[in-house]
Amino acid sequence: MTDSTIFDKIINKEIPADVVYEDEHTLAFKDINPQAPFHVLVIPKQRIATINDVNEENAHLVGNLYVVAAKLAKQHGFAEDGYRVVMNCNEHGGQTVYHIHLHMLAGQAMGWPPYQNKKKELF
Repeated sequence: MTDSTIFDKIINKEIPADVVYEDEHTLAFKDINPQAPFHVLVIPKQRIATINDVNEENAHLVGNLYVVAAKLAKQHGFAEDGYRVVMNCNEHGGQTVYHIHLHMLAGQAMGWPPYQNKKKELF
């Protein structure tokens, strides 16, 4: 695997993070540049670089990210009002750390579309 990512360093406790959840397979911590009142990153402890690298052997780790998101939503009291989870893939998808992660955003109503930049339709 390539050089370690910032998430590998957080998992290995080499750099600090404001951790809100941890289990054997998953870690969730506050985003350092929050885009909502509640914004955490939910990551598998095993690095999977992009969504394109998800396969039958590691798919359970991705499913667990959503289980953790649902637990956090209930724990923090916004499961009923709603929340958003987003996973970016590669450069054009907005991925900046090549270790898959859910952005979990809550605490305010989310608009749609999430951006106002109108681009040419692809299909």
